[in-house]
This record gives sequence, C-alpha cells and structure tokens, in this order.
Amino acid sequence: RMPVADPASDRRQRASAAFSLSFLSLTFSITAFSSSYWCEGTRKVAKPFCTGQSKGDDCIRFNSPDSNSSNAVQYIWETGDDKFVDRKFHAGIWYSCEEIVNEEGEKCRSFISLTPAGDRGVLWLSIVAELLYIILILLGAILMSVEMCYCSTVIDGLKINAFSAVITVLAGLLGMVAHMMYTTVFQMTVNLGPEDWRPHTWDYGWSYCLAWASFACCMAAAVTTLNKYTKTILEFKHKRKTLERSLKVTYKFPEH
Repeated sequence: RMPVADPASDRRQRASAAFSLSFLSLTFSITAFSSSYWCEGTRKVAKPFCTGQSKGDDCIRFNSPDSNSSNAVQYIWETGDDKFVDRKFHAGIWYSCEEIVNEEGEKCRSFISLTPAGDRGVLWLSIVAELLYIILILLGAILMSVEMCYCSTVIDGLKINAFSAVITVLAGLLGMVAHMMYTTVFQMTVNLGPEDWRPHTWDYGWSYCLAWASFACCMAAAVTTLNKYTKTILEFKHKRKTLERSLKVTYKFPEH
C-alpha cells in the first residue's frame, strides 16, 4: 500500500521552497543593482608620451637631444593602432570604471552622465523599476515568512498566499522590463555616448547574468506560490465533495 502524503507537510515544504527562492532572488537583485559589472570590455586609449625613465609599449617615445636616428624613425612610424593601448572597463547602472594608463587603480565616472540626453529618461525609469522590483520581492518574501510562521488557520494562509503570489508575479514583470530598458540604454550609449568612453569591444558581465538569475528565481517563487495556492484550493474542493457524499449516505441509510 502506497503511503499517503500529509497535506500540511506538503504545504510547508512548498512555502519553504517559495520563500527560499524569493530570498535568493532578493540577494541576487541587490548585489547586481549595487555593482558595476553589468557590462565589461576594452577601450582603445591613446598612449601618453614617455616621460623620465618610463619605457615600454605603454607610452610613445619621442625625439630628445640624445636620441639617435633609429629612435626618430620609430616615433614616426608609431601610427595607427600602434599609438593606442587596450584598457579594460566595466559599467553598471550607477557608474563606469576603466583602468588608468601607466598607473594602478581605476578612474570612475557616473554612467548617468555618459548616457545621451535623450535616453536618460529611460535610464531613470530603469532605475525606478529596479528599485520597485527589489521592494516587491522583499514584500513578497515577508508575506511568505508570515504565512509560514504565524498563520494558525489554512484560510488565513490562503489569503496571504494569494497576495504574495500576485506581488511576486508583479515584481518579476517589473524586473524583466527594468533589465531590458537598461540593455537598450547601454547599447545606445555605446553608439552615441562620449568619444572618450565608447568601448572598442564589450560583452555582458556577471552582474547582468546575476540580475537575470534573480528574475528567474523570482518567477520560480511565483510559480511555486501559485501552485501551492491552487493545490490547497483543490484539496478543499475534494474534501467538500467527500463530506457531501458522506452526508448523503448518512441521510439515506435510515430510509433503507
């Protein structure tokens, strides 16, 4: 005989899974939102002139009183791509940073200031949507924890379950729109942004992947919550039908 699963235990497991996914989504979204590695790549930066004892491929040697003819020829032919050096950069929602030529460390500037004026409104909408996304995920996780810890009756749990499911779905939709808007703004900035910032090569970074992983966890939490709500409703309907059948049999039995 197959063992019968305990409905209450099954509901607790589903609630715990939904809460864990929501918490994971919240952690991922906050990490991605505060980081500057949504996009990474390289920029072609003009080499500075060599000064003092500095030598090598990261600066251009120029004619000096003690230079011989070979150095002069080398400077004359150092044109085209030879006059540039690749420097890594990374950019996020808030700021963009790049390596400093011939120095350690990075130089950072606001990404909002780099965005073309016509696209700043879209970027601000993306930022607002990201903030609302994080707030709604947090609210959904709080409701799920309340349902797990403080609800004494199944009916109260169902009410909170329905609210948390709606909020989590809405959060997922906002997150998807926010990520897509930022992608559009970044691509427009690559094409129309300042000349001293435009990247030579670029690709999406780990923060961008983390943002979409957060969206995936959020939608998985929403699906788990909706599945729990639907299954609980079906269990109630099944119990009601069973109770109605047993009452009919009870009332018909004396007649026979």
